[in-house]
Amino acid sequence: MLQLIQQATTEMGLPVPTAVASSTNVDIVQQLGLLNAIGYQLQREFEWQQITVERRFPTVFYTYTANLINGSATISSLSSTTGLTSTPTYFSITGTGLQTDTYLVSVSGTSAIVNLPATASGTGASLTFSQTLYALPSDFDRLKDRTDWDKTKHWEMLGPETGQQWQWLKSGFISTGPRIRYRMLGGFFQIWPPSGIADYLGFEYISKNWALSASASITPDKASLTVDTDTCIFPDRLMVAGLKHMYFQIKGFGDVFLGEFNRQLDIAKANDGGSPTLSMAPRMSEVLITQQNIPDSGYGN
Repeated sequence: MLQLIQQATTEMGLPVPTAVASSTNVDIVQQLGLLNAIGYQLQREFEWQQITVERRFPTVFYTYTANLINGSATISSLSSTTGLTSTPTYFSITGTGLQTDTYLVSVSGTSAIVNLPATASGTGASLTFSQTLYALPSDFDRLKDRTDWDKTKHWEMLGPETGQQWQWLKSGFISTGPRIRYRMLGGFFQIWPPSGIADYLGFEYISKNWALSASASITPDKASLTVDTDTCIFPDRLMVAGLKHMYFQIKGFGDVFLGEFNRQLDIAKANDGGSPTLSMAPRMSEVLITQQNIPDSGYGN
């Protein structure tokens, strides 16, 4: 960070600081603010490979027996509460005698409270507690489109769904089909329908962290530059050109360095990862039934 501002001030003919983070000089404080503003802008500008992260996780479910009472929202005599006590509201419950979209509210001892009353009584009823809410990583900024896959069933998940679509799906009056649907909700990756098997899911996302502390190796661990020894994932020339452009612009000198900044940005984007290989082969086959996976004869036997 210090070297970036020293280089930019040198090129602009301004006093060169010996320290930035600890400086109380108004001009230096402003330059640091502008440098971070450039980093924030660039982080949102492009899907940079160094802040693209893959998230993979298995779905979680438990099958236990319990007693139900018609009209009651209390489940009693649970055979086990393992896995349910720390984050009970993450779990949807399915089983005979329970309504669609029944969720766990709390667990105490061998009893549990749910959000909807049972529609039938039952002793030793088999209930499946399926986790439908999975916390997003702490550095999550945004989902990378079309990277969400069910790796167990080998097909793409459907989503992200809107709030209207989500409530329609959970109404229980329509079939959701075999594929998992998802939405981003309140810092969670939420799936539907509740899974009663161990599906392995994954997606890619863009991290909000674009800066690296001195102790970091190659993985960004900060969302801003705060220490003189901090570095960032963006090329030095791009950051210097950006600082010069924003500094002159905010001082009322117009877009003197905008051309240089745009050139450096184009170069950085072009050099970030390789170019895709163009193929003249036919498009990928569909995941469901098409002419490519129907046998020549005996179909349906």
